[in-house]
Amino acid sequence: MPPVSVIEASPPLISPPMTEPEVPTNYVEWVVKNQKPLPPISWSNWWNELNRLTLAILTITPAISIYGAFNVKLCRETAVLSVVYYFITGLGITAGYHRLWSHRSYNASKPLQYFLAMAGAGAVQGSIRWWCRGHRAHHRYTDTELDPYDANKGFLWSHVGWMIVKPRRKPGTADVSDLTKDPVVRWQHCWYVYLILAMGFLLPTVVAGLGWSDWRGGFFFAGAARLCFVHHSTFCVNSLAHWLGEKPFDDKHTPRDHVITALVTVGEGYHNFHHQFPMDYRNAIKWYQYDPTKWFIWACHKAGLASHLKTFPDNEVRKGQLTMQLKHLRETQEKLTFAPDVNELPVISWESFQKQSVTRPLILIAGFIHDVSSFVDEHPGGRHYIAKYIGKDATTAFFGGVYDHSNAAHNWLSMMRVGVLHGGMQHGLDDKSVPPSQRLRIAQYKEIMAGNGSSTSWTDEEGIL
Repeated sequence: MPPVSVIEASPPLISPPMTEPEVPTNYVEWVVKNQKPLPPISWSNWWNELNRLTLAILTITPAISIYGAFNVKLCRETAVLSVVYYFITGLGITAGYHRLWSHRSYNASKPLQYFLAMAGAGAVQGSIRWWCRGHRAHHRYTDTELDPYDANKGFLWSHVGWMIVKPRRKPGTADVSDLTKDPVVRWQHCWYVYLILAMGFLLPTVVAGLGWSDWRGGFFFAGAARLCFVHHSTFCVNSLAHWLGEKPFDDKHTPRDHVITALVTVGEGYHNFHHQFPMDYRNAIKWYQYDPTKWFIWACHKAGLASHLKTFPDNEVRKGQLTMQLKHLRETQEKLTFAPDVNELPVISWESFQKQSVTRPLILIAGFIHDVSSFVDEHPGGRHYIAKYIGKDATTAFFGGVYDHSNAAHNWLSMMRVGVLHGGMQHGLDDKSVPPSQRLRIAQYKEIMAGNGSSTSWTDEEGIL
C-alpha cells in the first residue's frame, strides 16, 4: 500500500465546550452593574411596594389563630392532631420541597411524591416549582444581591421581609428545567389553589369534626394555628439558620449549625453542613443530632418508598471540618508569642559568653544562650540548680541528665534565648533546638512554598496547610 502524504483528521472524541457569550464570567457583578433595581422603599411609595397577597396570608392566618385561642376551647385530641399535622406539612417542605425537589438528594416513589406534594401544599408556601426556583437561586448566589433571602440584609428581611415587599432585584437565574418536566410538580402547580384550601384548612377541619366533633377546633388550631407555626418554622431556615450557631465546615458565608435551629425547623438547623454538601439527604451527620427529616427519609427508604439516598463521602466531610479546625488553630497561634527567630539572634563566642555571665545569669543549653534572670528565683527545683550552671553548658542536665523537663519547661526556656553560641550547636540536637510549641505549626501554603516558617498571616483565600 503506497504511503499517504496527508492524513485525514478524524472527528474529535469530545466536542468543544459551548460558549455562552450572554453570560459574563462574574454574573453577580454584571447583573448588579447593568440591571437597574427597583427604587428604594420610602414613606411615599411603601404601599405600592407591598406584596399584598403574601402580606394577607402572613397576617390573616395568625389573626385567625389568636381569635380561636381566646374563643375556642382546645381539646386534647385536636392538640395532638395539630402537632401531628404540623410535622406532616413541615415534612412536605423539608423532605419534599427542599431535599427531594430542590436538591435531588434522594429518589422517591410516585406515592411518596404525591404525599409530599400535598403535604407541602398544606404548608401554603407556594408551589414546588416556585419554591425550588427561589431556593436554588439562594444556594447559587448565597449572601449576594441575587440571593432572594440575602441574610446580609437583616434577620427580618431573610425571615419574612423578602416575601412581604416586592424584591428590589429579580433572583439570580436558576435551572428548574427538571421540575418543569416532572409530572408531579406540574400536577401540583396546576391544582395548587385547590390543594392549599383542601390541605391547609379543609382536611384538618374535617378530621377533627368527623373524628371527635370539634369542627371549630380543627379549623382554628389544626388549620390556622398549625399553619402559622409551620410558616415561621420553615422561614427560620432562611433567617435563624444564618444567624445563630457555629460554622464547622466553612465560614465564607452566613449559614450556621445550631441545635435550637434544628428543633424549630424539623431538622434543618445544621445549615452550615447543608450549604457545603447540599445534595446530601442528611442535615445532621451525627446520630444524636436532631434531624427528623433525615429519619423520615431513611424510614421511607427502609419501607421501599425512597431510594438512592445521597451522602457525601465521609473523607470529604472530615476535610471540611479539618479546614476550619486548622483555621481556628491558626487564629490562636497568631495571638501567641513564640521564641525569637534564630536568624535574628546575635552570634556570640564562648569567650564573650563567659565574660558576660559574670554580670548576667547566662546559661548555655543546646547551643542557645539564655538569660535566666527572671527565672532563677522561680525554678521549682531551687535557685542553686540554676546558679551552678551560670556561665556553663547545661545541655545534658536539662535534657534528662537530672530531670526530664516537660513541654512547658522547654517552651518557657525558648523564650529566654538571647543569643547563639558560635559553632556551639552539638551534633544530634537539631530537633531539640525547636521548642515543642513550634514543632507543629499551622502554615499557609505560600509560606511553605517560600520556605518561610513565620506566622505572618496571608489572605484567607490562600488556604491552609
